[in-house]
Amino acid sequence: MKILLTGATGYIGKRLLVTLREQDHSIDCVVRDHRRFPIDQQWLDSKKVRVIEADLLEKTTLDKLDKDYDVAFYLVHSMSGTGDFSEKEQLMAENFRDFLNSSAIQQCIYLSGIVNEKELSKHLESRLNTEKILLESQVPLTTLRAGIIIGSGSASFEIIRDLVEKLPVMVTPKWLKTRCQPIAIRNVMQYLQGVMLQTETFNKSFDIAGPDILTYKEMLLQYAKVRGLWRAIITLPVMTPRLSSYWLFFVTSTSYRLAVSLVNSMHIDVVAEDNAIEPIVPIEKISYINALEMALGRIQDNEVVSSWKDAVSSGIVNTNYSDFVKVPVAGCFKDITEVPFPNEFTDEVVHNLWCIGGENGWHSLNWAWRLRGIFDKLIGGVGLRRGRRNAEELEPGDPLDFWRVLVADKPNKRLLLFAEMKLPGEAWLEFKVDTIGDVRVLRQEATFRPKGLGGRIYWWLMYPFHLLIFPQMAKSIAEIRD
Repeated sequence: MKILLTGATGYIGKRLLVTLREQDHSIDCVVRDHRRFPIDQQWLDSKKVRVIEADLLEKTTLDKLDKDYDVAFYLVHSMSGTGDFSEKEQLMAENFRDFLNSSAIQQCIYLSGIVNEKELSKHLESRLNTEKILLESQVPLTTLRAGIIIGSGSASFEIIRDLVEKLPVMVTPKWLKTRCQPIAIRNVMQYLQGVMLQTETFNKSFDIAGPDILTYKEMLLQYAKVRGLWRAIITLPVMTPRLSSYWLFFVTSTSYRLAVSLVNSMHIDVVAEDNAIEPIVPIEKISYINALEMALGRIQDNEVVSSWKDAVSSGIVNTNYSDFVKVPVAGCFKDITEVPFPNEFTDEVVHNLWCIGGENGWHSLNWAWRLRGIFDKLIGGVGLRRGRRNAEELEPGDPLDFWRVLVADKPNKRLLLFAEMKLPGEAWLEFKVDTIGDVRVLRQEATFRPKGLGGRIYWWLMYPFHLLIFPQMAKSIAEIRD
């Protein structure tokens, strides 16, 4: 089957790509920048997976797409984007609708949210509006409506994990009494694949959900039970949506914009109202407890395929990725460290480099990095809590604490990071293994492009700390351990 996959670098899109490839489909992946797409992964086959650069906000770029796909998946959302995300989602849906009308595609499949309440959040209203726009095309639309998705790397699961793991006693907002019907990511994948070219699903919408209806409080306590943790939860009616958003932002790894969107959605019951999908796609529904255990197992085995953090950032890199890949020279401050090491240890040094950050730390004054992360969170930045998706591998587009991976070129032994912390300027951190004569050298280069006088003052205030941190970090990465 020939398939068009939009949102291929997102949490759902990456997972779906893996499962579609296992079934030997031919897939065209729509991405805004091909450098964010790791085509060389073992589970991909360049003969079956094609990457096409196109931006759904720019209608003319869709002319690059073929017209003869069997199925098109629409998995694009702007929940945490900058500006008015509902306007962006409407424009993207309209552009894609027009593309569908010019094609011979047999079916479009859209993953939306459960919208059974009379009063919806802005986020859910936008999802429903997208569905209505896509229904205007001549291509039959199948809409699957899901609530909370539980899986390793999902935003909902990571927030639950953050809260329960960190807080023995939680003073929480009243929306923890809201009911929802969580669904395991594996079941979502089964439904997305199961409705492909099923004519019974054309121009229809279906609620998809797991077997358990729970309050958010019950979800937290059941996670604690799975982990063998004692937790107490006290709900207060005085916590406003704004306070609730700040509460999620400071306690968990979520961004503030995402926290606002989640809180606005979480005061609404998200419960499925029909089971019409069951006879069409009969699957074994996974309970909430089992979904948690499966997600924790994936994390334990270091097999997290995708994360919500892959697509959610400060809104800088994901919007203009290409603008940051070329490190600037003019008007910049630089700090360069070069550390020689024996040639025979090259693979080990590259391995050390690819394991940097997250729970592995930054090889030098980790307390200082943690302090900088706390300060960044306090002023509205991402902090260090995003960690890393995989303990030993990095891909372009991955979050890495308060950095974003721009280049992860292992064959050429080059790693380029861009800072997503709050700064009076822009910062890059580049590592590269070079050969100077007969000696291997790890070259570490920090680049800072200041904005105005404040940026220059910031650089010189931080410079003494750079003298302590950067040389020691490079030496530690190049150090070979028995």
